[in-house]
Amino acid sequence: MQEFDQFISECDRGPRLNQLAKFFSETAAGDSGIPRRKPVVDTRLLPNDVLMRQFIELHARRQGNFDQHYHSSIPYRLEEECRMAYTILRYSRSSLESLSLYSLGTAEGTMARTLSELSGGKIQSLSCSPNEENHKCFMAFGDPPHASFFLGPFHRLSKEYLRADAKLARFSGGFDFIFEDTTFQMYSANREMQIEFIAQHLKPDGIMLFLEKFRSADENDYVAREAQKDFGFKTHYFGTDEIVRKKDAVLNTMHDCEVTLQAMAAAIYNQFRHCVVTWNSGNFYELAASNSTENLQKYVSLLPEPAIPVEYVYETSTYLELASVLTQLRNPTS
Repeated sequence: MQEFDQFISECDRGPRLNQLAKFFSETAAGDSGIPRRKPVVDTRLLPNDVLMRQFIELHARRQGNFDQHYHSSIPYRLEEECRMAYTILRYSRSSLESLSLYSLGTAEGTMARTLSELSGGKIQSLSCSPNEENHKCFMAFGDPPHASFFLGPFHRLSKEYLRADAKLARFSGGFDFIFEDTTFQMYSANREMQIEFIAQHLKPDGIMLFLEKFRSADENDYVAREAQKDFGFKTHYFGTDEIVRKKDAVLNTMHDCEVTLQAMAAAIYNQFRHCVVTWNSGNFYELAASNSTENLQKYVSLLPEPAIPVEYVYETSTYLELASVLTQLRNPTS
């Protein structure tokens, strides 16, 4: 871990553990940021089969306080969580071995826990958060046999820690899937080191999934997409005062830690041969990266169509290599 000492110190000084700590603690405890109505999956946009229905039903029962805030804040993020989980479940069913999933930054770890529970342990999962409030929500339904929780920030989970912890040692050989869920943007803009640090936990043929909010080369475009999110979606769940309060308390600080898609691509391609765009909602993009062409193609082939109305989608070149998408964004008429 010595090679990461400077990076770990940088993370310790990041907004997530300092300026934003109070917001995350209060929201995870349910003391603030709770929507006036609980977000519910729009099932019309997703496959209507038994597996999907089972996941949606169990996921809704396992949600905690921060989940409700989060899924009320990003247009159709809840539907995308179901789409991603459904795909990982299908992926696991085609494998003879059990799969491992590491989900960092997903608050109570609801998706990971639900996948482990619904799969009967075919998917072994680990979630992490520095907030005790999130851990309490995770444990509210009992200690699950196939899902674990690391109480601490992602940069404090080392390979040495995994090997030394009796409950987590089963993950010391690496993960088949790692999902970074709007985590990096809460610490710094240092995507190169963030991805390098997390990639050490991924198996050589594993898949890393990223969901982040990205800066735009055109600030007016970025602001317009934010307005659409805030006043076309979030007003269904929050009053205008709450939307403005969060922008002042969180989003302005977080913006300094966001990067462009171009910067993200450079950092990803330092670690992975392939990366594709799998989802877009305004300024938010989801990416899937891997050094295994076969596994990445398998994952993409199992994904249903994105479950989001077209008006929120600005990148329609889904499943193209990220490098190709960037070329199209730079040359929109080509």
